[in-house]
Amino acid sequence: MTESENRGSLYVVSTPIGNMGDFSFRAVEVLKAVDLILAEDTRHTRHLLDHYGIRTRLAAHHEHNEAKTTPELVSRLQHGESLALVSDAGTPLLSDPGARLVRAAIEAGVDVVPVPGPSALLAALVASGLDATRFSFFGFLTRTGRARRDALDEITNAHHTVVLYESANRLTDTLAELERLGIGERPAVVAREMTKRFEETRRGTVSELRAYYEDHLPRGEIVLLLGGGAPARVDDELVRERVRGLRAGGMSARDAAALVSRELGIAKNVAYRLAQGTTAGEENE
Repeated sequence: MTESENRGSLYVVSTPIGNMGDFSFRAVEVLKAVDLILAEDTRHTRHLLDHYGIRTRLAAHHEHNEAKTTPELVSRLQHGESLALVSDAGTPLLSDPGARLVRAAIEAGVDVVPVPGPSALLAALVASGLDATRFSFFGFLTRTGRARRDALDEITNAHHTVVLYESANRLTDTLAELERLGIGERPAVVAREMTKRFEETRRGTVSELRAYYEDHLPRGEIVLLLGGGAPARVDDELVRERVRGLRAGGMSARDAAALVSRELGIAKNVAYRLAQGTTAGEENE
């Protein structure tokens, strides 16, 4: 038997986000079969395991101890044990800890096996009525600082659906901030308590939802979805003129296109096409 055949597997297991009936047969079988279950909160996960008669040993693995525990866990995987990673609810790694362990397992040559299942992100998206062919997921936004400003700038300029998580007590403030940034008429959806008893999906514009939740304080777990803005219509000659100026200053066609794309809100491939050949005799990059 080769060394790789001696290794165990790391299973990334999705758990219910509310309705216990959403737990898959495969997930139950995997959690019964592995040597150890790594849980964000062992007390929370114990309720789930008891419900399904799963007696596998539990250990805590969360943002406060993952740096310390990951090397030992990878060693156990390399020596033939199989482990399962779960979060408190939904799919691990989506705004939950676990990425460090997954990356370390991959680097060590360990198989990482997804056991798909519930996800508040996807449940909200498919029920929203917004375009699901392309979307960006931002998780929880940082509350202040440059990172938040950059994320909000990217969100307001997106031409496709945006999905983010938000706490109930900050939802109205975030909607008001988006309104101040000029996207008050953008279609939006607040999906609350997905799969739970008081599940609610409310649709409207950013401004309409802000006004509603100012009078009806939300509770529970919230997913906020925003429709994409219409692509900007910019005259081709304006793009070429801006690119010429940037290239005259020594910027490459590719970098100039990226900058103009951000400045004018047009697709990067369109900006790059117009950027090529703006200076006579230059070779395309």
